[in-house]
Amino acid sequence: MYQLINKVKEVSPLVVHYTNEVTINDCANMTLAIGASPLMSYSYEELEDVINIASSVVINIGTMNTNHLDLFLKASKYANKIGKKLVLDPVGVFASNKRQEIVKKLLEEVKFDVIKGNMAEIKFIGGQEVKGQGIDSHEECDDIEYLKKISKKLDTTLAITGKTDIIVNPDKVVKVHNGTPKLKSVTGTGCMINSLIGSFLGVSDNNMDAAVMGILCMTLAGELADKDDVAIGSFKVNLFDNIYTLTEDKIRDFGKVETI
Repeated sequence: MYQLINKVKEVSPLVVHYTNEVTINDCANMTLAIGASPLMSYSYEELEDVINIASSVVINIGTMNTNHLDLFLKASKYANKIGKKLVLDPVGVFASNKRQEIVKKLLEEVKFDVIKGNMAEIKFIGGQEVKGQGIDSHEECDDIEYLKKISKKLDTTLAITGKTDIIVNPDKVVKVHNGTPKLKSVTGTGCMINSLIGSFLGVSDNNMDAAVMGILCMTLAGELADKDDVAIGSFKVNLFDNIYTLTEDKIRDFGKVETI
């Protein structure tokens, strides 16, 4: 699994993003920092052209722009049609009726390889009532079997961020124990994880490995970036620097990965 970072740098897979307008620049730079190639689009006209050449596609509903909602669905369905890897981030799905509506439609009509979200988002799409404010989660979950059931129901790998990050498919559970609270103080780190997962999906047929690596690279880089308890501006710069300088050996030495 850890050798996937070498493959990303060697292949430089193209990750097409239909993503959050607030964080789009950071997502592009994060994709570049890990060694992949970003393409950011909101165009109906080029949809088939760019997805045809993509290694993976990221769908992120973070910025609810009415003009983009049908685009997200069409891009996802076309990616399915031609067999491209797909990541969904149902950002703040519990926050409004419209978010719930678009995510419900996406989940009914599209097969996603990885769904990444915080615990509240994942529990909500699994059918539970949750506690959340805006797009922020106040949820944790110790019921691993319940998470496996959501994964099986949606036929996907779940990449769940929180105090401990949990990656789940119907047969396997991995916990990542790296990280720092400062990751929550930088807008878009969750969106950037989508970019990392998309980068690894672009070079791997193993969705679980790609999801673990995406989360592990972000949390480990965050932990290393915060080793001197720097202020938040310096932390963000250090975060990108540490993503850029990650190696297979560094991930093996400092990654805290638990397989259940």
